[in-house]
Amino acid sequence: MEILTERLLLRDFIADDWMAVHAYQSDERYLRYYAWDHRTEADARDFVHVLLAMQQANPRIKYQLGIEHRASGLLIGNCGIRKAAHDAVEAELGYELAPNAWGNGYATEAARAMISFAFRDLSLHRISAYCVAENQASARVLERLGMQLEGRTREKAYYKGRWWDELHYGLLVSEWAETGWTEQ
Repeated sequence: MEILTERLLLRDFIADDWMAVHAYQSDERYLRYYAWDHRTEADARDFVHVLLAMQQANPRIKYQLGIEHRASGLLIGNCGIRKAAHDAVEAELGYELAPNAWGNGYATEAARAMISFAFRDLSLHRISAYCVAENQASARVLERLGMQLEGRTREKAYYKGRWWDELHYGLLVSEWAETGWTEQ
C-alpha cells in the first residue's frame, strides 16, 4: 500500500526498514515520552516484524505505514490507522517521527493523509488519538489536524519513575468534511 503526499511517501514496511527504525527509536529525544530507556536492534526488528504481520492480516484492519521522505528516500517514521475489528467504524491514529525530522510539518502531513484514507476508503465515522500531556508538539499536531481535545486522563501510565497524564483527541467524519483537505 502507498499514499503519496507533497513531500512524503507513506508505504508498507519492508524487513530492512528495521535499521532506520532502530536509528530513530534509539535517539534520546525520541525516548523521552516512551516507557523504554533504550531500544536494541532486536527491538527494532521485532517492531518491524509486527508491522509486517499487520500487512498480511486478512481482512486488514491496521495500516501502520512507513513515512519516507520523497526527496531523500529516507524512512523518517511511521503513521497509521488501527481499527479494533474489520467492521469497526472507529479507529485510532498513531504516528512517530525521527527527531531529526521534527519541526518540518511531516507528522501533520502524514497524519492528514492517513485520516483522509481512513474516512474516504475505510468509511470510518470517528478517529481518536492520544498523546502524553507533556508532549506539546504532538498535541499541536493533533490540533492542526482538526482533532478536538476530548479529555485528559490523569496519571494514566507509570514509567521512568513517575506518572504521566494523557490527552485524548477525536475527529468525526463530519468535522473532517469541513476541513478543506478531504481530497488528499
